[in-house]
Amino acid sequence: MPGGSVVPTAVWVQEENARAGTTNWVVSGHQVPRAIEGFANVTSAVAGTDVTLFVNTVARSFHVEAYRMGYYQGLGARLVWTSDDVTGIEQPAPTVAAFLNMVQCPWTPSLTVPIDDSWPPGAYLLKLVGDFGEQQYIPLCVRDDASTAAFVVQHSVTTWQAYNLWGGYSLYNGLTAGGLAYGQSTAGKDFAHRARIVSFDRPYSQDWAQGASDFIGNEFPLIFHMESLGLDLTYWTDVDLHERPELLLQHRCLFSLGHDEYWSLEMRDGAVQALDLGVNFGILGANACYRQIRLEPSPVGPNRLQVCYKSASEDPMLGKNNAVVTGPEWSAPPTSWPECQLIGSMYEDVGADADLVVADPSSWVWAGTGVTAGQKLPNVVQGEYDRFDSTLPGPRNVDIVAHSPVANRGPGRFSDVTWYTAYGGGGVFATGNASWVNKLSNTTAFPTDVVPAAIPGVTEILLRVMENVYGVLGIGLGSENQPSRANWSVVAPVSGPPSPPTVTA
Repeated sequence: MPGGSVVPTAVWVQEENARAGTTNWVVSGHQVPRAIEGFANVTSAVAGTDVTLFVNTVARSFHVEAYRMGYYQGLGARLVWTSDDVTGIEQPAPTVAAFLNMVQCPWTPSLTVPIDDSWPPGAYLLKLVGDFGEQQYIPLCVRDDASTAAFVVQHSVTTWQAYNLWGGYSLYNGLTAGGLAYGQSTAGKDFAHRARIVSFDRPYSQDWAQGASDFIGNEFPLIFHMESLGLDLTYWTDVDLHERPELLLQHRCLFSLGHDEYWSLEMRDGAVQALDLGVNFGILGANACYRQIRLEPSPVGPNRLQVCYKSASEDPMLGKNNAVVTGPEWSAPPTSWPECQLIGSMYEDVGADADLVVADPSSWVWAGTGVTAGQKLPNVVQGEYDRFDSTLPGPRNVDIVAHSPVANRGPGRFSDVTWYTAYGGGGVFATGNASWVNKLSNTTAFPTDVVPAAIPGVTEILLRVMENVYGVLGIGLGSENQPSRANWSVVAPVSGPPSPPTVTA
């Protein structure tokens, strides 16, 4: 590579990204909420299967354009498949389960999408296009369960769904008693009326990246970069990690992107085992593995309902199987398993707006960047952020690579970029802020309200950091390649929590 890092590459990824790209994947024109919207019966699929789409639209007819997202000469996507025209119908209103406030769409299937070998593994946006210009996305992952690629990129669909307010309810807010009817965005909402279960059997809100949810802002910039380098990678969702955690052992590194807050016990147990057996992790966000969920079937298929009461006393599993109780967070009773025991750092707060401050320029993470101790990278730390806290249980051989004061949230708060290695096993690189992936964007091919422009003097440093990360995490055991040195005792010797977070993300 130009920067000198040795990274694992794959010919098929290089050849795929040399194919003709297009920017037609970008939704154009003024889009009216609910003019066209839909969801798929699965979050991911493999070649040889059909994906069913459920579409609601005011259009007389529509078609589907399937775009594989990548580099493609900087254009971001390749058109892989286009459907025939389909008659549009207005589907019935969703159902809302009492107390649980679970929104589900009892819709009629609109069409099937045949996934065959012409669909390479990857991240896809299925673009619904109505006959009068109505447009919206349905995200889909195409995976390869036989892959032994160095990197597996994981879409955080459980977190997407947790924040999805389509139909009036998410795991954060729901219609109050005086709220307006379904479909009216001005309805009053509060936490008490939140959903306790959210369903994948509904679209993502149109005002959230035109139905692409968190993919474009918190995931696509990394994919754009990785595919531009032709890295040896494959794709899945966190639902796939839940279903088949043993497949982690076929790879050297898992990348968790942007905002990966909601994990099941199966996901977490699989990650812990894989780390001990030598798999590396890149946690490229913050607030990851913060809340426990359970996944249950719906009439559409398995693992379509995401259970998260956020209250141990409300969860019917309390006293029956405390290990799967969905309380306010993993660290709270009865689970009492803080995420720092896996990640190395711990969620601290939300609402950051701060510079990233270099703490240890001698770290391999900064190799080739030329940064110096105390150097500030402006406006990198935004949103949720994590910190290493030596008073909490977890690894003690943690390196703090960046230690950034977050003064806008009050005194004594920090965001830490960390690295630690499990004895004889893998390593965990954690960026400690939720905006890291978003700051990797380095293209002007798209409108900046779709994908942000590069930050002069900052983006090139972060991209070089990622090249270093690809090299270390993609080659083999982190504990052998770059064993951590426990520099936290020098960089931040006095740890401990500040006042409790004012907002829980």
